[in-house]
Amino acid sequence: MGSNKAVLAVLIFAVSVVGLGMGATLPVVALRMYQVQASTLSIGLLAAMPAVGMMASAFMIDALCRRFTRRGLYLLALGVCSASVAAIEPLATVPWALAAARVLMGVGMGVVIILGESWVNEMSPINARGRLVALYATCFTACQMLGPASVAWLGAEGPWVNLLVLASQALGLALVGWVMPATPALRAQQSRGFSVLGFVKVAPALCMGVLLFSFFDSVVLAMFPVYAAGLGFSLALAALTSSVILAGDAACQLPLGWLADRSDRHRLYVTCGLLVLLIGAGLPWLMGSGLWLWPALIVLGAVAGGVYTLAIVLIGERFEGADLVTANASAGLIWGLGSVLGPLASGAAMSLGPQGLPCTLAASAALFVVFAWHLQWKSRQALHI
Repeated sequence: MGSNKAVLAVLIFAVSVVGLGMGATLPVVALRMYQVQASTLSIGLLAAMPAVGMMASAFMIDALCRRFTRRGLYLLALGVCSASVAAIEPLATVPWALAAARVLMGVGMGVVIILGESWVNEMSPINARGRLVALYATCFTACQMLGPASVAWLGAEGPWVNLLVLASQALGLALVGWVMPATPALRAQQSRGFSVLGFVKVAPALCMGVLLFSFFDSVVLAMFPVYAAGLGFSLALAALTSSVILAGDAACQLPLGWLADRSDRHRLYVTCGLLVLLIGAGLPWLMGSGLWLWPALIVLGAVAGGVYTLAIVLIGERFEGADLVTANASAGLIWGLGSVLGPLASGAAMSLGPQGLPCTLAASAALFVVFAWHLQWKSRQALHI
């Protein structure tokens, strides 16, 4: 049991390091491009590159699990992330090379996130799964939140933010090498009931939850500071809006996990989506409302994060073994897709008008609510059979 706790702690620390890297480097790259007057579509394209890498990692997971041990996989993934962060400074003036480095970072992030979610679900007792998955998600989001906050504090221009990320990744590599067991990542005798792409047909409503959150997450990190700066916020305050949203996400996932262990998870899933829709649609008014903006951003982060936490809990409730790894690999693919679509769609919409970002957020939330409502209806029908 003690060994399991140590491994769980390392899994949480590793995903926290990944969260910090994502949260810090996305706004750094986006704000540097904004300062040189790049178009919002160009900013969105570069911001989407880590998501492309994450999508690729979903198709690599099965082969990697059969070739490497758990320790080896995490060392490889964190090493790739570190190399890509180190490349940001020297490749800043070579856009195609910087884009390639960002893709590689996405591959490393994808491996850590997909396998971490699978293994945390695997180690969690049924009656505590909501809380443990929420703790995992909270630590990830809290470190994502520190990313934009570090940009607001240290500035986007110098190397200090990237050095902070590299130091955290070095510590992560040391802890993984010391604590993570060199056991097989996936038992060879396990067979999968569906493919990575087949999971979309098996659980469309859960896929939509992951898609909504990844869309939201990438928009908040890469494009929300640009949106706020375009409305007259200073660069530091624009970066801080992202941190406030992520603070709401981090602060509320444990209470939502506790609630998920004691209530109808499907109903809670729909409710979180509805609140994302309402607040997203209200952003044009909220951005000029003064003090009302900040509590609204906290609630927005909380309910958007709740959608993702509940999707992962529901995946762990429904699948196990090799199917659980495949389901989380599919979630990683969908995360990547949403992270590509988020900056691209919002960047394109913002080029058409200043309120393009809230329009894309509200539209994505509306699509999710339709699918989540259908999942709740199917759950009720199953109970009456």
